Amino acid sequence: MGDPVVDCFEVTASEPFLSQVSHFLTAAPTRGAAAVPKMAMDVLSCEVMRVLQLTDSCIVPISYQVPRKASQDFHADLYPDTVGCTPAQSAEEWWQGGNKQVDKVSLNPDKRSQAKAPSANKVPPPKNLPIGRSKEEGSPGLSTSSSPQSTASSSAAPSRSPSSTSGPSSGSLPSPSQTVKAIQNLMGPSSKFRHIQGAVGHRDTHITNLKALNLTTPGECNGFCANRLRVAVPLSTPGGQIAVLELSQPGKISDTFLPTLQNTVNVADLCWDPFDTRRLAVAGEDAKIRIWRVPEGGLTETLTEPDVILQGHTEKIYSIGFHPLASDLLVSSSYDLTVRLWDLEKGAEVMVLSGHQDQIFALAWSPDGKLLATVCKDGKVRLYDPRQSTKPVQEGPGPEGHRGARVVWVCKGKYFLVSGFDSISQRELSLYSLESLSSGPLARTNADVSPSTLIPFYDPDTSLLILTGKGDTRVCIYEIVQEQPYFLECSSFSSHEPHKGLTFLPKTACDVRDVEVARGLMLTRTTIEPLAFKVPRVKKDFFQDDLYPDTAVWWEAALSASAWLSGSNGQHRTTSLQPKDMTPVSKAPKEAPVKKYMPSSYYLEEKTDEQKKDELLSAMVAKLGNLDDPLPQDSFEGVDEDEWARYLAQIVVMGAQVVGRAFARALRQEYAASQAAAQARGRSGQQSAATSSITGMSVQEAQQILNISTLTPEQIQENYEHLFKANDKSVGGSFYLQSKVVRAKERLDEELSLQEQDKQKKQQNTQT
Repeated sequence: MGDPVVDCFEVTASEPFLSQVSHFLTAAPTRGAAAVPKMAMDVLSCEVMRVLQLTDSCIVPISYQVPRKASQDFHADLYPDTVGCTPAQSAEEWWQGGNKQVDKVSLNPDKRSQAKAPSANKVPPPKNLPIGRSKEEGSPGLSTSSSPQSTASSSAAPSRSPSSTSGPSSGSLPSPSQTVKAIQNLMGPSSKFRHIQGAVGHRDTHITNLKALNLTTPGECNGFCANRLRVAVPLSTPGGQIAVLELSQPGKISDTFLPTLQNTVNVADLCWDPFDTRRLAVAGEDAKIRIWRVPEGGLTETLTEPDVILQGHTEKIYSIGFHPLASDLLVSSSYDLTVRLWDLEKGAEVMVLSGHQDQIFALAWSPDGKLLATVCKDGKVRLYDPRQSTKPVQEGPGPEGHRGARVVWVCKGKYFLVSGFDSISQRELSLYSLESLSSGPLARTNADVSPSTLIPFYDPDTSLLILTGKGDTRVCIYEIVQEQPYFLECSSFSSHEPHKGLTFLPKTACDVRDVEVARGLMLTRTTIEPLAFKVPRVKKDFFQDDLYPDTAVWWEAALSASAWLSGSNGQHRTTSLQPKDMTPVSKAPKEAPVKKYMPSSYYLEEKTDEQKKDELLSAMVAKLGNLDDPLPQDSFEGVDEDEWARYLAQIVVMGAQVVGRAFARALRQEYAASQAAAQARGRSGQQSAATSSITGMSVQEAQQILNISTLTPEQIQENYEHLFKANDKSVGGSFYLQSKVVRAKERLDEELSLQEQDKQKKQQNTQT
């Protein structure tokens, strides 16, 4: 498992019992494999085995075929009768002692009955899996696989002469544009963020020595909040104190003095004004909302008097939130089952929304600021249009669990997502469409089991949904799409210790040069640590414009509170995240394909004589170079005849040494292989054995290479011409394979000559 190498062996009853047939690399690591039943083989293409490889994202069929000249004929020697699909006996008969065997069936298409043919035969086998090259490159010959995944590894397999009766040849992968792509389409879309990586920033960027952290904030509160300049953290000290820390001043917090905001009551929720980095809204358990203004440059002393105190709720407040477009507009929910809108400029309540029957878990504004969504403990989700009515305009079934929930808008306001619990207290995500809210969730997906509610954070630029809960160590990431399956799961991030909260900074804080798509702050028991989420990309020198569309400038107000209340609508302007000195990757010049290198295990394997000869032949051809290249003397200009003669002599000597050494090594290897082959084959006649010893090839091996059973000059010439062309380097073959074909023909021609000489001697003896 996890190995990108696929090996095929032939098992025999005599030594060697196990012989390797093929060895090649796959495009992805293997997570599992299964063999296709024999009845599903494409017998007319000489397919003897098909294996399905399971990878991380798809299922890849790998076909093994035997090269035959007449590939469209049924070869009975390759396909003996196989076990059929009809049971031989029932379970009751077996219990009574029956030992019947399953009847065998023929794989010959002409003999196979359509009535007994299994349904697997109706599945068309892959037609783009011939041995040696793809369908477009011509008929299969003596070549090994020419696919990129198996080219380099074909030489690592033990040398094995192609046989008309022996095992399968090297397996070949299907065309990615046909088979793999079709299977991936069946499995559904995949996210381009599926390999996203989370990483904690360097320790120098941490805020440390944080003491007396308030760990009992309500579940409706995120635990802390941050903007692009500073972070606010509730403390457990008396008086509902909140520490305000500057992000530009990381390091250890002083043990002696920490300036805070004194709220006098416990904090229920808090949030920064998105359009004012100095204004902080804090909801207390006394049903009041306090608006604080941090001094320019940060908090240097403890503040006890807020700028504004908003009163109107009669019971404890759940949550608060600013309007995404209009300035000075705040919304809050309370135990009094109401949702109230506040005009901070006037310091007064402007609207009260009703209709809830139980605790309001969470609320969220739509991206255009027109609608407000709420999720309630009474098991319903509600949609409000505050400027039209104080009653909900739509209602729908919400989460079945009553432990808490969160709501966030996704997909440009066409959907909103609720994070809650099901009836058995398992965390789940539910996606709702505005067009069918009353019919329930459009899609659901289950998460893990945990007592804390998953807090969602959504990035509208990338459609990434990042979720985590208080006390969790895992951060889940999904990409939300507007079609099935709606949730595309990506890689998750795990921290070393449970975190107490997570919040995210504006998109402008991301390092686009390092392909960072989101940056947040993680709150632990004693520290605040930056957390970056990056997408692995190769061309980091270019701006990844597919990941960074123009982002909304949501930190600038589009209209005032009075304008929005009077019916006006606005929209944020957008800005590009592309640095001026970077080129978009969509305009990057195309590069030549990178050479794929073999794993180290390939170079450590013991190589056979045939592999060594193949490498020597390739080295010789590479050293000889191209005959069309300009000669070395063409580059020597302005050299007199005597000096040129010395240069020419050096070139000739060096070339002779290089070619001579290569030929000497090749001859030594060939001589050793010839001697070993002659000793292994035995003697079948003095002259024939001597010829085999010289050529290093027996008659039987030559017949197998040329696929000839009867020695006739016509048949030898015909098969030779076909195989020589089929293994030409221009169509995916190699010089080594062509040399094997040539040597096979020479050996058979020599054998015919010897037979003719024996025949003449016998005639002379008879006449004498």
